[in-house]
Amino acid sequence: MPELPEMETYKKLLYEKIVGKTITNIIINREKSINCRPDMFIKDILLQKVIRIDRRGKHLLFYLVNGRVLILHLMLGGWMYYGTEEEKPNRTIQIQLSFGIENLYFIGLRLGYLHLYPINEVDEALPNLGPEPLDINFTLPFFINYLHKKRGRLKTKLIDQKFLSGIGNCYSDEICYHAQLLPTRTLEDLTDIDKKQLYESIQLILRKAIQYGGYMNHAFYHDDRLTGGFDNKCKVYDREGELCERCGSEIIKKMISSRKTFYCPHCQF
Repeated sequence: MPELPEMETYKKLLYEKIVGKTITNIIINREKSINCRPDMFIKDILLQKVIRIDRRGKHLLFYLVNGRVLILHLMLGGWMYYGTEEEKPNRTIQIQLSFGIENLYFIGLRLGYLHLYPINEVDEALPNLGPEPLDINFTLPFFINYLHKKRGRLKTKLIDQKFLSGIGNCYSDEICYHAQLLPTRTLEDLTDIDKKQLYESIQLILRKAIQYGGYMNHAFYHDDRLTGGFDNKCKVYDREGELCERCGSEIIKKMISSRKTFYCPHCQF
């Protein structure tokens, strides 16, 4: 599932490709992916210009010039591709937004969605999200205070969107590995040193993942050399049976709260 770095990468590339451009055509192949009648959806966004794109957690928000906002959540298996009809992937397209001869294809929206709201209803439409870990106000003192009286296992809390926005399976594992903390540790068990290291690892891993385009390897456009660059930099995620780069022990996989979790049992404590 796309997480904060993947959605931040999409945001950057979408700014380059569609901000300032007008939606010239809409094709809806799966009505369940939107939240209103197709004719109303098309009426509200056709010939509207995209003026801004924001990210909140794992959501992208497309602001249109007429005051409408498209809220995207790709969920499990969702991704996007931008290009001409000749370049589009040989995959089922749930929604297509056209910008002249180029199109933005929404793929794999079996669980994901592209919902339309008036701008004054956006906050109500989004789920109750926790703090953004890369927000300017997300400082170490804030984080230490925020953890006060919080309870639960580290893995479970890191992927809880009400606890922190945007972190999922991949980056929770990479953060725990970098911090040398077992994902089974509980928040109440963490020392002040552990909490400081956890904060620094959150910042470093997320920023590095954004720098390298996240871990998902679906190209966003023809000749895209950014998207997916973090995949071969993952130290534990999806590396079961491989040797830990830090200590040489075998990386293991364990189910925690019904989620696959990868870690080194020797150098994570």
